[in-house]
Parts: sequence; C-alpha cells; structure tokens
Amino acid sequence: MPVIVTKGLTKHYGTTTALSEVDLEIDEGTIFGFLGANGAGKTTLIRLLLGLIRPTAGKAWVLGKEVCLTNPELRRKIGYLPGELRLYEDMRGSQVLRFLGRFYGLKDTVIRDHLIETLELPPSALRTPVKKYSRGMKQKLGIIQAFQHDPDLLILDEPTEGLDPLIQRRFYEVLRDWRERGKTIFMSSHNLGEVERVCERVGIIRQGRLVADERIEDLQAKLVHHVEVVLEQPAGDGIFDIPGVDVVFSNGQRAELKVRGDLNPLLSTLARTNVSDLSVQRASLEDIFLEFYREESARCSTPT
Repeated sequence: MPVIVTKGLTKHYGTTTALSEVDLEIDEGTIFGFLGANGAGKTTLIRLLLGLIRPTAGKAWVLGKEVCLTNPELRRKIGYLPGELRLYEDMRGSQVLRFLGRFYGLKDTVIRDHLIETLELPPSALRTPVKKYSRGMKQKLGIIQAFQHDPDLLILDEPTEGLDPLIQRRFYEVLRDWRERGKTIFMSSHNLGEVERVCERVGIIRQGRLVADERIEDLQAKLVHHVEVVLEQPAGDGIFDIPGVDVVFSNGQRAELKVRGDLNPLLSTLARTNVSDLSVQRASLEDIFLEFYREESARCSTPT
C-alpha cells in the first residue's frame, strides 16, 4: 500500500518555482532516500508532505489521507526530524521528550527508553538543560522525539548530522528494525554512503523537479570513480579503451581515469600489466550530482 503519493505537486513563491509537478509514490515498509543539492526543493517537498505549507497546484496523500494544514489525527502517525533542529533550550532533555510526547498522547515510554539506551543518551544528559548540549546530543534528542510515539511514517531531514560513526551505525540498525516492522521512512540526506547503506530507493530532485526515482542498485551503476594508475612500463595505445572508462590524462605510464559503474573491466585489464601504484576514489555526492545533472541537461536539450 502506498504511504506517500504526490500528483503534480507544485509550489511557487511569487515568481520562484520551488517545486514543479512532482509525481511520487512510496510503498509501505520502504526506506526512501531523497537527494538533491541545496535549494533543489527537498525541504519544500517535506513541508508539503507534513501539511506545513499549501501547494500551489497538485495534491499529496500520506497514509491514505489527503494532506491539509489541519489534520491532528494524521500528524500523530508521523514522526518528523527537521534539518534545522530547534529545541526548548531551557528545558532538560527529559522534559523536552515528555512535553513533545504529550502532543501525540504518548503514554508508553518503551520505545523512548530503548532509543535512549541505543543512542547512548546518558541519564546525566537527560537531567541537563538542552542549551548545554553538544550538536550530537541535540541530534540524539531530536531522533528520539521523532520515534518515541511509534509513528507509521518517519520523515527525517539529515538525521545523522552531528552523530559520531558508532552512533550512526546504531541508528542505521534502528532504521532497519523499523522497516522490518512495516514502517516507512522518508529520509533526506547529503550523505551518499548513508543512503547506499540503508535505502532501497532513491529520489533525486533538481531545480524543483524530480529527475530520478530509482532503486539504489541503479543509482550505484551511475556512480563515478576517480582512478589514478602508475604502470612500471609505458603502456601501448588503447589500453584504456574500455566501456565506461574515460581518460582524463595519460602519458603512457601514468593515467588519470574516470570510471562509471563497474570497476572490474578496468581491473581485469590492469591485471595483465605491471602496476606500481593504484588509487581508487569514489566520487563525492557533489560530483555525482554534477555528473547526473549534466547528463539530464544534455537529454533535455537533445532535439527529438
């Protein structure tokens, strides 16, 4: 059953188009990664899904209900972690969780207590005013408040911002556990490694338009690796004439390459030569966006 559906969802701010005709459908029990450059429209879509702003055109349905600005019953079924987290600074951590929990009629604290332990938020922190928290401690508190009322849908904006690597891994385990329980997670992130690790599907937004909605395996096939190789002896012409391999620089003995998709064809070729040095670096998320955006722009501008 689809948990999120949008049809022609559009948002204008004056003459500025923040979101344009977005069609999206996300099934129950899916961890969906939402990627885009700053200003691409990620936050606008999230606010529309939460009913915090009205669309200029189009509609959105969440958990089978059309989204509107006033629907407290629907909001009780959603957990939300904003990207720019603002908490009540003068409250103690425990007070913040109890206060926010009352908005959802929370009575059972089993999930809250489990997450406090899993994310290592110590009792001393819960007794401390939030204004004394580190960035990571505030993020833990934000995650716990989003999950504590056992929502059917979680909307998480940059959820691991400020968390150390150990807590990040524990958080990923929490996401997998919730998916196994049939929960749906919509997660916006700049961290491609994070998205690859936990998401089944990925949406990419560019200038307000959803330009890709793909399985993670298909996105991985588009990844670009930067490869630097140094051979013991100069290679003959055409050694790197391999599908998916672009030569950025080569002097016969040293080469800089850009490899799209599978690295194995290149590695098989190099295995037949004497290699003195090899460096492989996965492209950053920014590189992938730029590459993807260039390809998308080229497709849009190609005459039919």
